[in-house]
Amino acid sequence: MKKSILIILIALFSTVTFAQKKTYQLSSHILDVSKGMPASGVSIKLEKYNEQTKIWSFVDEKITDNNGRITDFLPSEKPNLGIYKLTYFTSDYFKKNNTDSFYPFIEVVFQIKDGNHYHVPITLSAYGYSTYRGN
Repeated sequence: MKKSILIILIALFSTVTFAQKKTYQLSSHILDVSKGMPASGVSIKLEKYNEQTKIWSFVDEKITDNNGRITDFLPSEKPNLGIYKLTYFTSDYFKKNNTDSFYPFIEVVFQIKDGNHYHVPITLSAYGYSTYRGN
């Protein structure tokens, strides 16, 4: 019995530890802190800023999975250096949950300076949010 519990714990640890895809340089996660649960079904758009033209260009748009995650932004064959913006379209998420909210969308601008993995999570509620560089 002890052996089977150990195997289950190792499998769970492996799943949590290796949740990020190593072949991608950018991931994101949304946690709805008012519910204490991940925010699934939220569309997130990724754009890159051109410092010469001062124009944002579309890179990709994805929808968060059941765990509130997107793990596969920016393939990491080469470093994706530059200034990027993630736009979290939160209005539809709150409408779907019959919740009035203050922010129709949230924009998070950040800079990738090297070839490392960047994780940009947000904690979300109907009237506030917070973000940080995760791992």
